[in-house]
Amino acid sequence: MKIGELAKKAGCQVVTIRYYEKEGLLQSPERTEGNYRVYGTKDLEQLRFIRHCRLHGMTLAEIKELLAFKDHPTKNCDWINTLVEKHISNVDEQIASLQHLRSHLQALLHECEGGQGDHCGILRSLGEEKECPYCHQFQCQLLPHKKQ
Repeated sequence: MKIGELAKKAGCQVVTIRYYEKEGLLQSPERTEGNYRVYGTKDLEQLRFIRHCRLHGMTLAEIKELLAFKDHPTKNCDWINTLVEKHISNVDEQIASLQHLRSHLQALLHECEGGQGDHCGILRSLGEEKECPYCHQFQCQLLPHKKQ
């Protein structure tokens, strides 16, 4: 199959396939005399595997490790459990952060008493000099980890 058909069957864009080839996640395909890429069922299976990994938050480096292990299992797969546990922990942190953001937005919503824009409690609150606790926590998450 040509790259467009592969993209359609895998549910992704052609540019994504080319990117995965460039990054070494997909093998460089055979080419026709007209220099068109030609893919097979194995390529489709590998692309679906990569896409599932990406949907589960895995990095390209992690996917490369998984693909290498899948093709040549040489050791115990306990490290895969550790990898998934790390991703679960990251998701838990994101959930906690989003719940905190939701609480802050709900509190912000209660600042509005209606009326004209210059009397809007939400706008007034967003413009206050004091730093909101959520924004400070979010900023700390974006900064590189330092000893405090």
